[in-house]
Amino acid sequence: MTTSTALLKSRRFLPLFVTQLLGAFNDNLFKNTMVLFVVYSVYNSEAEEARFSAIASAVFVLPFFLLSALAGQLADMRDKAAIIRVIKLCEIGIMLVGGAGLFLAWQGNAIETLAIPLMLIALFAMGVHSTFFGPIKYAILPQHLEREQVLSGTGLVEAGTYIAILAGTVLAGWISVEQSAVCVIALAVIGYVSSRQVPPAPPQDTPEPLDFHVVRASWTLVRRTMADNRVFLAILAISFFWTIGAILFIQFPPLAKNVLSASKEVASLFLVMFSVGVAVGSIAINALLKGTVSARYSPAAVIAMAVFIVMFQILCRVWSQQTGPELMDVATFISHPLADLLLLVLLLIAVAGGMFVVPLYAFLTTFVDRSQTARTIAANNIVNSGAMVIGSLIAVGLSAMGIPLIEQLLLVALMCLGAAWLGRLLWQAEQAATAPA
Repeated sequence: MTTSTALLKSRRFLPLFVTQLLGAFNDNLFKNTMVLFVVYSVYNSEAEEARFSAIASAVFVLPFFLLSALAGQLADMRDKAAIIRVIKLCEIGIMLVGGAGLFLAWQGNAIETLAIPLMLIALFAMGVHSTFFGPIKYAILPQHLEREQVLSGTGLVEAGTYIAILAGTVLAGWISVEQSAVCVIALAVIGYVSSRQVPPAPPQDTPEPLDFHVVRASWTLVRRTMADNRVFLAILAISFFWTIGAILFIQFPPLAKNVLSASKEVASLFLVMFSVGVAVGSIAINALLKGTVSARYSPAAVIAMAVFIVMFQILCRVWSQQTGPELMDVATFISHPLADLLLLVLLLIAVAGGMFVVPLYAFLTTFVDRSQTARTIAANNIVNSGAMVIGSLIAVGLSAMGIPLIEQLLLVALMCLGAAWLGRLLWQAEQAATAPA
């Protein structure tokens, strides 16, 4: 029996895995339903569509920047399982608001004045939900698992997250808005039930008073956490990756519509391929490293990602010269002679990304003391979210400057080289720390 299979049968891991999977599924079902509805049914301009997609991403990410320090403190100083249950209970109320926004959008009532604001409010609240859940889902692993199981557990959490993103994205592209409204509420309820099965995870150190001054707490947390050079490099490398990911996810819906002349179902398929690829990469790197937590392969993985992005850009350029004004459904898209190669390259972009980032997350959860794990992840989330907001602003700025989406892909490829440089520095620091004195 493999470590991964054993973990999926264990109560120490399975309820947490199911709970985080349902949360990620619900996040993405709601967010993608909203973005695809607005891009395909409200706006009719590449710049406006890219701007709304960026705004939605920024609204979701902003709570990570503001509240991660508090979330990390709370996760390290209170029972993590109890916090999970409170978070999942709140999700039910959040999705009632989001579901109302989706229902109004379906009816065509006050779309821009009420439906979209309600959906954005719910999206922000889901960002808060994810901010508090994020440190726990990683920090609880070293507490419930043996050290040699942590990389497998981290890989499964990452793979499960992206499988959930896949499923939520597929469903968002294929079911109606009113069906999504019902689903997000039902999934929130099921997630709460699952959360009640997570075993207790009491604090590993003496609880300290919480610092509710978010700016001071965030600055102090990031400064202390990144004082160690290896943690500093790991967090910066992960942040580079998520800046790249944010720009790609913002670009996919308007790129599918305006460059490839494809329907919202095809845009959903793009996001699905990306999610499948990251899940495959998450599992592949675990097999390659054989359970050892190391950044050894991270530089090569992200360089491969850059090469595949350039290939994707070339394919998009050729494709755009062969299509007409009508939007293609999935069957028509798949029948295009370049479709198989385009989807394969997109998959490989994501596989390389998964192989790059998963060992870095595992490094953060195993390198630091268990009593500091959640705060380390929280510091990582603060820096990551700031990087993703920067990525969103870059995407908006490039579109506002009139730079075509196809050309923007080349900038993303160049950014991968920065991530590779950081990954190499981390690998060198790792080697130096383990070298004999």
